[in-house]
Amino acid sequence: MFESLEGRVALITGASKGIGFGVAKQLYLKGGCDVVLTGRSEECLATAASALRELGGKGRVACFVGDVAVKSSCKAMVGFCETEFGRLDIVVANAGIYPRAFLGGEEEEEGEEDVLTSILNTNIKGTIWTIEAALPLLKRNAEGDGGARVIVISSITGPITGNEGFSFYAASKAAQMGFVKTAAVELAPLNITVNAILPGNVATEGLAALGEEYRAAMEQTIPMRRLGRVEDIGNAVCFLASREASYITGQSLVVDGGQVLPEAK
Repeated sequence: MFESLEGRVALITGASKGIGFGVAKQLYLKGGCDVVLTGRSEECLATAASALRELGGKGRVACFVGDVAVKSSCKAMVGFCETEFGRLDIVVANAGIYPRAFLGGEEEEEGEEDVLTSILNTNIKGTIWTIEAALPLLKRNAEGDGGARVIVISSITGPITGNEGFSFYAASKAAQMGFVKTAAVELAPLNITVNAILPGNVATEGLAALGEEYRAAMEQTIPMRRLGRVEDIGNAVCFLASREASYITGQSLVVDGGQVLPEAK
């Protein structure tokens, strides 16, 4: 039986919808955490926060409007955690973007460079800047058996698989994994664990925008014949955030329904 995370404060970036919201939901409802939701849309955050509060979890819910692609915004969101709750124990670096961009495509070179820059700024710089900003608070609360937790939401695309049209995205996700391993070594003496979750295809608003044909094709590649649920990722985060996972660091947990397992036919 896992110990409750009640009394611990979790910051989840990109939490207004999709995987981020699923993570916040499970940490709040099952873990008993106080949660800070961050995102770029005040309206979407307010909707997400209202939905969480209606679930009646033990913790509190707060929101911060910010953009992880801006370093000062990352510092401000952590400052908000300190002002609002006085501590920070768990950081879930989830915010990410995934526009399709083909190598040698028809886009003008300048436009293509802008896509790459925006992906790297959000997915890799945003991850690093969020965690760097959070370190002073995490260090303060990392003593004892509980420790502090950093959990990066990466992807199977890049670290394990490739997907046509997502080479820039894949590069950013592979970069996240290099960061996770080295950050885990650096922060281990401070009793801060750093791990990653690699989701396969998960049913989110973003995936829905790719169309039913894309969804159906993806479902056929998954041995369990269904897309993941955002709660599936949230449950994995709850485990890595738990006290029972205090001796796990620098690892990647694939949550994909077996998507990466089949051999080519």
